[in-house]
Amino acid sequence: MRIAGTNIPNEKKILFSLPYIYGIGPTLARQVLEVAKVDGNIRTKDLTNEQQDAIRAIVEKSYKTEGDLRREVQANIKTLKDIKSYRGIRHMKHLPVRGQNTKRNSRTVRGNARKTMGSGRKPTGGKT
Repeated sequence: MRIAGTNIPNEKKILFSLPYIYGIGPTLARQVLEVAKVDGNIRTKDLTNEQQDAIRAIVEKSYKTEGDLRREVQANIKTLKDIKSYRGIRHMKHLPVRGQNTKRNSRTVRGNARKTMGSGRKPTGGKT
């Protein structure tokens, strides 16, 4: 089944298949199914055409998903960068934006990845 340009898995229950669409999480999936009057325990492959059309219509008309939502999020980040807000500067530097600690985590992003050594042994000597 294809909704909003995304293939959702056939073998899973529709309640757990809908969150494969960018912009639809578990709560929104439950709301969509309530409005469409579809049981969430039905497998995606077992939906009738009417049920598929109802779900597709609700998702595509009522909610911003996939490409539109991704564009909006990127535009919001670009705005933060343009006005040089604190969050925008953190985005520019590829650092955590939401106040996370950076001493231990996010080392790879900062370019401070420490390579682990074997067990402190020196490498065995080559030819002598």
